[in-house]
Amino acid sequence: MPSKNSCLTLASVAVLVVLSGPATTGSPALAATQPTVAAASTSSQVHASAVPTGFVDLAARPLPADGERHEFTVTYRNDTTADRTVAPQLLVVSPDAGPFLAPSDITLERRTADGRWEAVRVGTQTGTLFTDLSAARRVLHAGETLTEVYRLTVVGPQATGTVQPRVALFG
Repeated sequence: MPSKNSCLTLASVAVLVVLSGPATTGSPALAATQPTVAAASTSSQVHASAVPTGFVDLAARPLPADGERHEFTVTYRNDTTADRTVAPQLLVVSPDAGPFLAPSDITLERRTADGRWEAVRVGTQTGTLFTDLSAARRVLHAGETLTEVYRLTVVGPQATGTVQPRVALFG
């Protein structure tokens, strides 16, 4: 039986494929460290750019269900010599045995470049809440660092789970 995370990854890929057309490369690889990106032909690079080729998982923390606002920072440095397309993502993962979280169990905000907080909608799949990759995509030039700050508030005190920040890597 597939895990919640693999179902979420497949669901994310399916949404991206629907939005961008079928990809000519395989499904994205999950990785805890920087994955190696294989070279592809020009025609497959056009399609592959819409589908993550890997993920860099950052340190997970327990879901703080105290009704307070908690900040989570997603940081990634492009240590390559080439530009790299990335997207920060925050997952809120329910316990395997449930109860499964619903988007109404949390409020999520993202700090903008000018320091304001804006609401972030989350999707849900198999008990995991997640931020949208397509809206968060950006190009990091060689040597640049991405820093995305989220503010999470758990509305229901009975909510349990894990907050898993990560960065999606494209192409």
